[in-house]
Amino acid sequence: MGASDKRIASLLRQIATQDVVELRQEASVAKRVAAQAYVAEQYGFSYGEAWREGHNKSVLAVRLYRDPRPEARAREAATIAAHPEAGMGGAVPGLKPGTLNPLPEAEAAVAVLKDRIGYDVMAQPTGASQKRFAYAMIGVVAVIFLAMGKWVEALAVSAVLTAFLVGAFRLSDVRRRRIADRLTAAGLTAVTDEHGRRRFLPPGQQLPGHANPFA
Repeated sequence: MGASDKRIASLLRQIATQDVVELRQEASVAKRVAAQAYVAEQYGFSYGEAWREGHNKSVLAVRLYRDPRPEARAREAATIAAHPEAGMGGAVPGLKPGTLNPLPEAEAAVAVLKDRIGYDVMAQPTGASQKRFAYAMIGVVAVIFLAMGKWVEALAVSAVLTAFLVGAFRLSDVRRRRIADRLTAAGLTAVTDEHGRRRFLPPGQQLPGHANPFA
């Protein structure tokens, strides 16, 4: 059994025994996490939230909740009937055999999930504190140069670092706006959660919290 099959088998064990499923993988392979989230949704779960964790925030974590709505239960029953060998080397809904790559008919749905995950990660409340920390570090560097009597170097380094950070943060804002446009075009609705974060939800889904939003 390959690595992809093992991940699917682990996911299906969670689906069979839990009402909340969590996925974790390197942040650099977000599309694979989105593909696994797509599989979970075929078994009656709904995407809830995503965040980054671990050393240097290099791990992407995604949480999904079991959806009790009739359409979700019907989707689960149909998936189980159509893919009886999933997780045991058989066909997996929406994925190419032995991989975490979506089939053509699932590519659009996986892309939407990837965008929702990416948008939520970029909207994490830690973003503001990270900006404050980054600018504070520029101040620290400037103070060090000033303490050494290097006024010109302090000004030059501060200017270069500030310009770099402003550009980086602005690029992140542009990326979020583009993702928001794609999610809106896909039929999702923008809402604001209890923390003031903007989220995008499909029709009929509520804002997720620390408990199942469908409970």
